Amino acid sequence: MKVKECMCNDVCCVKPDTHLNQVAKLMSEHHVGCIPVCDDNHCICGIVTDRDILLRAVACEKDTKNCPVSDVMTCNVCTCQEDDEMTNAQSKMSQNQIRRLPVCDKNNKVVGILTLGDLAQNERNLGVQEVCHTIEGICNGNQPQNAE
Repeated sequence: MKVKECMCNDVCCVKPDTHLNQVAKLMSEHHVGCIPVCDDNHCICGIVTDRDILLRAVACEKDTKNCPVSDVMTCNVCTCQEDDEMTNAQSKMSQNQIRRLPVCDKNNKVVGILTLGDLAQNERNLGVQEVCHTIEGICNGNQPQNAE
C-alpha cells in the first residue's frame, strides 16, 4: 500500500513568520495537533505541534501574539513521499517516535500528513500486527530489552 492511499491530504500549512496565536487558532479550527511550516513555494521547512507551543512558548512566557512559529518549530523534519510504501513510512514513524509524518511530493512540497489515526483507520489493509508494532515503536521507542 502506498502512503497516498492512507494519508490525509487535507492539510493546512503556515509560514515561518506566522504568529503562534494564529497557529493555535488554526489547530483548534481544523482539530489537528500539528501544522507543517512551509516557505513561499510550499516546501516544508519545519513542523509545529500543540506541545511545541505549550512547552517552548507558553511555559517560557513568550508573547504568543508576537512570537513567530519559527521560534518554536522543529526543523530537520522527518518526512516521507506520497509514493513511498506504507511499510517504509511506518518504519520512519516507529524509529523516530513520530506520531505525525508530513508527506511531500518529489519537489518537497507538502501534500498531506500521515498520522496514527490514519494507520488505525487502515489497519485491515496494513495488518493489525504491523499497525500495533508501529504504535508500540512510536510509544516505547527502540529501547533495548532488559537482559535476564
